Amino acid sequence: MARIKDVAAHAGVSVATVSRVLNDNPSVTEETRSRVYAAMAALSYVPNAVARSLRTEATRTLGLIIGDILNPFFAELARAVEDAARAAGYTVIIGNADERAEEQDHYVRTLLEQRVDGLLICPTAEVTPLVEEVARAGRPLVFLDRTLPGVDVPSVRVDGTDAIKALVGHLRDLGHRRIAFISGPARLSTGRERTDAFLVALAEHGLETRPEYIEAGDFRSGSGRALTAKLLDLPEPPEAIFVGDNLMALGALDEIRARGLRIPDDVALASFDDVAWFPHVNPPITAISQPAAELGRRAVQVILDRLDDRPAESAVLPAVLVVRRSCGEELRGEEPRGEELRGEESRGEERNTS
Repeated sequence: MARIKDVAAHAGVSVATVSRVLNDNPSVTEETRSRVYAAMAALSYVPNAVARSLRTEATRTLGLIIGDILNPFFAELARAVEDAARAAGYTVIIGNADERAEEQDHYVRTLLEQRVDGLLICPTAEVTPLVEEVARAGRPLVFLDRTLPGVDVPSVRVDGTDAIKALVGHLRDLGHRRIAFISGPARLSTGRERTDAFLVALAEHGLETRPEYIEAGDFRSGSGRALTAKLLDLPEPPEAIFVGDNLMALGALDEIRARGLRIPDDVALASFDDVAWFPHVNPPITAISQPAAELGRRAVQVILDRLDDRPAESAVLPAVLVVRRSCGEELRGEEPRGEELRGEESRGEERNTS
């Protein structure tokens, strides 16, 4: 097994520099950090935090690393994980990666040092050597909401393909033909999957794909507002804007309102992700709801299966379209109407999740 001095020699740096990289010391340059990570990968180096954690006793704790604590979807997801873990006799320690690979690795290392029994990670886009080594070392690890290419661990995620197809068909039936999409970043699996599903849905419903109507944001409200402005400034602006997550939808709503435009009279608006305040704005926002509560529960079950040496199988849960009034729908009362994408019993549960 490679040692830290082997990594240092391979990278052409000192052992102290490797140690600083492993401890996220900000004094290390990005170029040096990249060389050290490359050496770790080439030598299959297992960081001490991983190696030590493999020799510890159970602590009845789980580590959860989420993408962005400010995103209501992740907040609800974390609550569901915590509730399910507590019911099973476990405590959850939560880390916020803030969509940055270095922050993710910081929490992975810290949680392993705290000797958690298992890790639940909503991974950032980058496949880091540390996460690869944790997976290769056999630590109980489950990916939540997102996946990483080439890292073979169980995952629990949502498939929004059918819901996106239903939304595009719904917009078409309302008379919208110029439909824009503000996606998440292509480097994230969720951003790629939602974009692919939207493009397929356009084709299946006989609608034109216009490149100027496809924009990639960063799952933050600022990008939602900026890209909405870009779309509305086009010579032929879209009739409807579908936004790839709830924070970007908030930014889109801000921009539309700042221009004095009316929803849905001047432009229709729909969101991937449903949040508690969407039914209470005027008009209520049509959205695709992810089963965050069930996602969290299933993820805990998968990690417990791994801890108990039971078969741990990945799970894919469906999203559901919730129709309100932001796309030109007629008044249907105060209660949202879930589209018939799943069975009646599970659909009723979805209406209470984001």
